[in-house]
Amino acid sequence: MGRPRYDEVKLLKIVLFAFMDFGDVTVRELQKLCETDTRFLWILDGTAAPSHMTIANFINHRMRCSVKEVFDDINRYIFSQEDVDLQHIYIDGTKLTANANRYSWVWKKTCITNRNRTFDKLTQIIREMNEGVSEMKLYDRMKECLKKLKRYAIHIKVCGDHRNSYAKTDKDATFMRVKSDYMGNDQLLPAYNVQIGVCDEYIAIYDVYQYASDMDCFKPLMEKFKKTYGFYPVYPVADAGYGSFNNYLYCEENDMEKFMKFPMFEKETKDKAYQEDPFRSVNFRIDEEGYMRCPNEKRFLFRETRPVKGNKYGRTEEIYQCEDCTGCPYREKCCKGTGNRTVRLNAELTQIHEEVLQNLNSIHGALLRMNRSIQAEGTFGTIKWNKGYSRCRRRGIEGVLLEIGLISCGFNLRKYHLRKLQRMKTAA
Repeated sequence: MGRPRYDEVKLLKIVLFAFMDFGDVTVRELQKLCETDTRFLWILDGTAAPSHMTIANFINHRMRCSVKEVFDDINRYIFSQEDVDLQHIYIDGTKLTANANRYSWVWKKTCITNRNRTFDKLTQIIREMNEGVSEMKLYDRMKECLKKLKRYAIHIKVCGDHRNSYAKTDKDATFMRVKSDYMGNDQLLPAYNVQIGVCDEYIAIYDVYQYASDMDCFKPLMEKFKKTYGFYPVYPVADAGYGSFNNYLYCEENDMEKFMKFPMFEKETKDKAYQEDPFRSVNFRIDEEGYMRCPNEKRFLFRETRPVKGNKYGRTEEIYQCEDCTGCPYREKCCKGTGNRTVRLNAELTQIHEEVLQNLNSIHGALLRMNRSIQAEGTFGTIKWNKGYSRCRRRGIEGVLLEIGLISCGFNLRKYHLRKLQRMKTAA
């Protein structure tokens, strides 16, 4: 028959309580807590303390496939008790260093270049064979080329279409530039991009991505929010890393307001010299005939409409070129190239930026920006600095999702009980 299975309800209780109290804890530390800590002994209620292997098997096998359901059940209860506003969501992301060797990189572009060179070598070998040269060295060289081609094919397949690198010791990790570079030389490190959405100081949604750009994370995060809660938030608030043309159009399609900064937001609102720069194309005068005129009163003539590379919504930009920059007294300040100055304009994007500026500079927008810096960034501050979780313990994206899910469960439980104790203290 074998030994009976350990009570999984008690295992779940001690795991959630440990992540609530400590933020992140190892299985051996959790075993020691179950043997010595009075609170964990009370939860076990006379049951023998589980071994670290029992806890590890429960987390890695049972919790791996059900942590999302546990997180949703916890949120469902807390949000009903606290009347959490899910229409305002504050989004932020951070790069967490993976549990991988920092020197185990594989670069996709390097593999493609080396593969093409190997093809050329193989072609030369076959040409020599066809000319009648049949030495054993040629066959050995051919075998080496075939081995290299197979290796390059595997590397390129692991990278996939959306990544340019991966780590050999954790193939799901991508090399990214992280803020806390402990090497001190601005080196790329294997990491994951962790994204969260916070509502009323609770983590409402989380996800882990393999690409560094926050712009590419916004849409899948909102789709996951829609799948979890059945609707899109009305006010998604994010920093300048998320403000792209694609994301703004995505918000319009799904009736979400545009409260995401764009990359030049700070200069547009705070840098007066930048705003009044006469050599910016947006400050050029428009004459009676509709032509843009530079400070030297030269016309800008339309050249072509060009599609933006990689844009999924068919975004285009209009190219204008000055009729003649020869002998211009402002050339050093106005034009950086050798020929006539070229200007790229997109009327739709400019209109969207004006709408975003109007939204974010309103009283409502100012309050949302302030709350985002407090709630979303404060959540990562608590997790990374107060609780000391700044590096992934498990390998693989599923393992990292498991860790972030448990940490999010613990964070929300701790926040709920602290608020509950504060209300009890105030009532007393």
